Amino acid sequence: MRKKRGNFTRLPLENRIWILVSALLLSSCDLFKFRSLDSEGEDPLVASVGDQVLRQSDLSFISSQGGSKEDSTNIAEGYVQSWIRKQLMIREAEQNLEIDEAELNRKLLDYRYALMVYEFEKKYVEENLDRDISEAEIEGYYRENQQNFSLKEIIVRTNYLKMEKSSPQIRQVERAMASGRLEELKDLAGKYASNYFLEDSTWVRLDEILGGTPLSSHPNKVELVRNNRSISAEDEGFRYYFRILDYKLQDQVPPLEFVKDEISKILINKRRISLVEDLQKEIYNRAKDNNEFTVYE
Repeated sequence: MRKKRGNFTRLPLENRIWILVSALLLSSCDLFKFRSLDSEGEDPLVASVGDQVLRQSDLSFISSQGGSKEDSTNIAEGYVQSWIRKQLMIREAEQNLEIDEAELNRKLLDYRYALMVYEFEKKYVEENLDRDISEAEIEGYYRENQQNFSLKEIIVRTNYLKMEKSSPQIRQVERAMASGRLEELKDLAGKYASNYFLEDSTWVRLDEILGGTPLSSHPNKVELVRNNRSISAEDEGFRYYFRILDYKLQDQVPPLEFVKDEISKILINKRRISLVEDLQKEIYNRAKDNNEFTVYE
């Protein structure tokens, strides 16, 4: 028996092609909708304020920073809360502030240009700044600006040893400390001391060297260093020995060695400022010579 042809095969060729194309278009639209919904699910919402949304992808930078899962979670929670506060403030400002759009755009441009200039100057300084400061420069600045330096705390040059009370070398350490035999002290310290500081040409903060010893809470540290060349103290397990070689009190001018690093930073910063000023002058003068700007009366 011959099968009957369906209605579709009886249609003209042009109509059949049109039906197939329409079906493909409809199916492709459904597929597009499906993929859009699928991608929506792959990037879920994390928070929203009005019509502003924060998605999971906006937090992807956090996972790339390393650290534990707990750290990442804490950072993410902090970022979300910060984002919410910022959006709330923006919305509040929009509702309660009459904004001059032209003025706002002008300020945004000013900020953008200022940021561009800053980055340009920063790059120029990084490429051209000489960071080598000579001893002569440091000494010269110190001589000319001593009045600008003033100590805010007591500093000392000192020898210091911390010894266990049960150590059989206690007496030997006491004799070497009293007589100032530095080489012997260094030998004893390297072998027997629990802690020590024997850089007698180096100035240190008194509070720093007394930290962790019974003398850290001494009520009058000025009198302590003024009246005692040799100082000792003890607790349950240790004895602490100090030999004060020199000291400077609050409000006195510090020795050059103590402020060398500070002076170096000051001089480098001065060079940085001078570089930027010279750059600005060079660009201005070049533009002036080339008639690149006009000032109208």
